Amino acid sequence: MAHHHFPHLRLLRFSSSPSVSLFKTPQVCTFCTVALDQTTPRRWKTFSHIFQECSDRRALSPGKQGHARMIVTGFQPTVFVTNCLMQMYVKCHSLEYAFDVFDRMPARDTVSWNTMIFGYAGCRKMGIARSFFDTMRERDVVSWNSLISGYLQSGDYRESIDIFMMMGRMGMVFDETTFAVSLKVCSVMEDFVLGTQMHGNALRRGFDNDLVTGSALINMYAKCKKLDDSLSVFHEMPEKNWVSWSAVIAGCVQNDQFIESFELFKKMQKAGVSVSQSIYASVFRSCAGLSAFRLGTQLHGHALKADLGSDVIVGTATLDMYAKCYSMLEARKLFNSLPTRTLQSYNAIIVGYVRSDQGFEALELFRLLQKCSLGFDEISISAALSACGVMKGNLEGLQLHGLAAKCSLRSNVCVANAMLDMYGKCGALFEARRVFDEMLQRDAVSWNAIIVAHEQNENEEETLALFVSMLMSRMEPDEFTYGSVLKACAGQQALHFGMEIHGRLIKSRMGLKSFVGGALVDMYCKCGMMEEAEKIHDRTDEPAMVSWNAIISGFSLQNQSESAQRFFSQMLEKGINPDNFTYATVLDTCANLATVGLGKQIHAQIIKLELQPDVYVTSTLVDMYSKCGNMQDSILMFNKAPRRDPVTWNAMICGYAYHGLGEEALATFENMQLENLKPNHATFVSVLRACGHIGHVEKGLHYFQSMLSDYGLNPQLEHYSCMVDILGKSGKVNEALKLIQEMPFEADAVIWRTLLSICKIHGNVEVAEKAANFILQLDPQDSAVYVLLSNIYADAGMWDEVTEMRKVMRQNYLKKEPGCSWIEVKDEVHAFLVGDKAHPRCKDVYEKLDMLTEEMKWVGYLPDIDFVPEEEIEELQEQEELRACIDVI
Repeated sequence: MAHHHFPHLRLLRFSSSPSVSLFKTPQVCTFCTVALDQTTPRRWKTFSHIFQECSDRRALSPGKQGHARMIVTGFQPTVFVTNCLMQMYVKCHSLEYAFDVFDRMPARDTVSWNTMIFGYAGCRKMGIARSFFDTMRERDVVSWNSLISGYLQSGDYRESIDIFMMMGRMGMVFDETTFAVSLKVCSVMEDFVLGTQMHGNALRRGFDNDLVTGSALINMYAKCKKLDDSLSVFHEMPEKNWVSWSAVIAGCVQNDQFIESFELFKKMQKAGVSVSQSIYASVFRSCAGLSAFRLGTQLHGHALKADLGSDVIVGTATLDMYAKCYSMLEARKLFNSLPTRTLQSYNAIIVGYVRSDQGFEALELFRLLQKCSLGFDEISISAALSACGVMKGNLEGLQLHGLAAKCSLRSNVCVANAMLDMYGKCGALFEARRVFDEMLQRDAVSWNAIIVAHEQNENEEETLALFVSMLMSRMEPDEFTYGSVLKACAGQQALHFGMEIHGRLIKSRMGLKSFVGGALVDMYCKCGMMEEAEKIHDRTDEPAMVSWNAIISGFSLQNQSESAQRFFSQMLEKGINPDNFTYATVLDTCANLATVGLGKQIHAQIIKLELQPDVYVTSTLVDMYSKCGNMQDSILMFNKAPRRDPVTWNAMICGYAYHGLGEEALATFENMQLENLKPNHATFVSVLRACGHIGHVEKGLHYFQSMLSDYGLNPQLEHYSCMVDILGKSGKVNEALKLIQEMPFEADAVIWRTLLSICKIHGNVEVAEKAANFILQLDPQDSAVYVLLSNIYADAGMWDEVTEMRKVMRQNYLKKEPGCSWIEVKDEVHAFLVGDKAHPRCKDVYEKLDMLTEEMKWVGYLPDIDFVPEEEIEELQEQEELRACIDVI
């Protein structure tokens, strides 16, 4: 049989065995002409075939070997073969070789030019790509599509649209890729109007039933937050594939319609469409958004059955789902079992640990990431910086700051924002401000981070100043900015500034969203504007937990406990489940009103919801029972607390001191120190009160002096007031006066009243007059001062002064405000004033009162009322006796 030779074609024969892949062939490939009469089968491949295969596998080295052999053999390639060679170099990112081949081509076709445009556009060298495009004599739709796609990849979205418009003006024929890429530009820009115009253009050109265009439209409308239009396009499609299903499910997830995404997922399965990697990623995101841990585990099993358990995309999405459902144990198990870990896998687990407040574990994973060959990106180092913020690790944060600077990531906005957040949480405001000032580019997150940093560190003045600077930089605040600034206004009680921000919120048409509405309510509450706070709460769009907690705690702080409990009832009626903060606040109102019945009901609810491990709730329970007179249950709550912080210890010490159990209070304080817990200002108030109850002057002075020397705590007004009480009760009235006069700040009316009460006990008229004079300078309408001073004069037999006091009170129309007493009987609170006639069982009360009065006289009880004014005699007698009668009834 004769041999046939083809001079225009060269074939490649591998000398290695057929089982060896292209990547694993170390020998130099040999080339020869094909022999048709060969008796043994051999593997022959054309140059075009081998270049295409190298291109698909991104195998640069074998491709270069083939190119070299082609040159050595003197083979003259056709335009088609040369185009395949160029495409191989482009796909392998060797544009210099590709250009060299292109430059040496004796003849070029449209594919040759398109290959170069595609290569340079893919490397974001749009200037060179555009020069090739402009030099072309004949352009086809691929030329235009490559240019539009290149500008999209390089972030020049407007230029992409301009090329699309030019394409239309020049009468070029569009294909499905043209619309797919152009609609992708609209989705990235979130330009709904432009996207709608392109949709109309596609319909006019007959692409209404095209699968690729339809999927791109679904994605565009979803990205533009027009999910209804996205679903409409999807449902009108006569034919759907996995791409269109993936687009619509992802669109639902992007618009936080997680339930809808699951409904579509079920319909897709019923339609017999196989689940792709991207679809699994979307439904796992839905599980994360709903915190649906059980459903997520079921879908994990579904993915394993589909033999996608080892897929890196599905594995990373599953890992992210577990992390966002706060199941870090499952997330870590999955991470450890992944056969291949990518940078995204590491990022997901590190971010998960940060979200779960496990900063140490997050940093350990970041160190592992550094040791492997994957490197790290802005997400990795931002998460590591956030981990330092969680664990207050300023030193570790400084080291990461240095690492970011070395890797040229310090200028990245995301990384810089993470640094601001970290320094703020570590209390390093100087470093935070320095990072902020050095930022070349700032976004809303940057401003929010620096504002929050100062607000969290109680630097309210600088917080407000930064907000003004933000406005001057023409950066528009968002709801988080307003929330932080309103918190600063609340801390400063800057009502005027807060009202200005409220006005700006109204002008911005942002509306009273739950977060901003809650911050406004809190600001007005802290400024004492309860009526305005209530109006804002009622106007807030679907008040969330933040707003309810703000209004309830606001009324509690303003000592309007009944109103706080009223709003708590409204909250329950609307079906909103309270959280631990709500329960703690309402328990505090129960303590203020001594409504132990309601407190026990809330305690029962706390047990049902398993909130007892919460240290804040436990501390409030200890405080509530002690203030309601039930020390036995208060001690029980304290002893059963799984974890105690300084607040819990303070509540127990305060409870003992409140009940006059000074020795127990001091013993608890000593135990607190044995637990290596640092006492705070509130602790020492309780400790000093306990010393006052048991009359321990020496111990009181010791603890007062140790505040600064041992714990670095400067005594505040409350501590001086306790010391005045301790010294006064021990008879050292002059020393108490001297202590007040030597205080580093001005005395208030409370501390002078304490001294005045001490003077009543010891009959010290001289000091009493001084104390009364200071009180009346601060509050001239304080009737209690006149009454108390009158009693001191009466005790000293100074009747002329007593008469003068009564005369001054009459002239100034002063009358001692009547005290109010109440008692809770069978879940009902009975409140009454002196001479109360409004109680429904008033007749029974006074009958019982008369009976008790007679019994008191019969046993020989005679009250000492020789020197007490008539008004106080009536008040003391009737108030105490009425309360006793209600208790008996």
